[in-house]
Amino acid sequence: MKVHLIAAARPNFMKVAPVWHKLSQTNWCIPTLVHTGQHYDSNMSETFLKELGLPTPEYNLGVGSGTHAKQTAGVLVAYEEILIKDSPDWVIVVGDVNSTLACTLAAKKLCLPVAHLEAGLRSGDRNMPEEINRVITDAISDVLWTPSHDADQNLRREGVSDDRINMIGNIMIDCFELMRNQIENSNVQQTRGLFERDYGVITLHRPGNVDEPSLISNIIDCLITVATDLPLIFPVHPRTRKKLYKFNLMEKITANSGIILTEPMSYVQFMNLVMNSKIVITDSGGIQEETTYLGIPCVTLRNNTERPITIQQGTNRLATFNNLKDQITKALFEVSDGTKPPPLWDGNTAARLAIDLEKRSLENKN
Repeated sequence: MKVHLIAAARPNFMKVAPVWHKLSQTNWCIPTLVHTGQHYDSNMSETFLKELGLPTPEYNLGVGSGTHAKQTAGVLVAYEEILIKDSPDWVIVVGDVNSTLACTLAAKKLCLPVAHLEAGLRSGDRNMPEEINRVITDAISDVLWTPSHDADQNLRREGVSDDRINMIGNIMIDCFELMRNQIENSNVQQTRGLFERDYGVITLHRPGNVDEPSLISNIIDCLITVATDLPLIFPVHPRTRKKLYKFNLMEKITANSGIILTEPMSYVQFMNLVMNSKIVITDSGGIQEETTYLGIPCVTLRNNTERPITIQQGTNRLATFNNLKDQITKALFEVSDGTKPPPLWDGNTAARLAIDLEKRSLENKN
């Protein structure tokens, strides 16, 4: 049985890796990696393929950047051509990027079965392009593999039948456990002169935070204030770097010795920093889950989150630029009670996925 695994942006590679390794170990499945090329910077894609032990993708659509419409359309057209000449038995899409939606549409138009890994996540904010991608992908996929009970509930409220839903756990935790030895043995934290549990990590890239000059300026001012008491390391996303230069903020940051700027890091390097940090300040998605798993305080610079379970666990809290400093202070001093990770966040999600996929494939034959 041939299965296409769709990878596009940085988080996709991390989610696909445990699945590819697990399916490659079976005697009934041939996993084929399809790289849409949505992220084409070597630090954001090629490095991860090598680090995660993934092969060179059998297909690389090379779509690159563009508007949401151009990117989605480009992937849709390019992937349809692949499907017509090399039709798989299943297509597995992950996450919520434009390629996720585009590949799902291409496959379903050709009546091919699609499984969505990380299904059911909802922020309730239709202004987020990712939310549109999630909702539509879930609506037309055949199988919805969810990471948590709240995702199951979201899907049921939308009228999805139980036979399409299967909570198998959080694939990001599988990736972390897959790479744990490399992560723990990485010396990034030490080489940067940072002491364990005595620094914070920053990631910022969302347009809502970095595209408006006054907003990103206020955020930087807040981070500079925080850095007077706690060193901060900031791997700068390419998009964010461009905006910092455009708005003349780079000099202000580099003049502050408390903030260490770096290029985007590989997964192993970045997670070594995260697991030894005192706090993470982010506007990303997956890092909310990883900090919850590791029990590290996280402040998410967003009005909402599609991962509310991280809020419920007590490790994550939302913030706006108006209350960012207060939320960082609370996160540092109101330590959570060390509750266990959510159910099935245990590093065995890919194994449960393989079992479910084989079962459904046999049922389809019968």
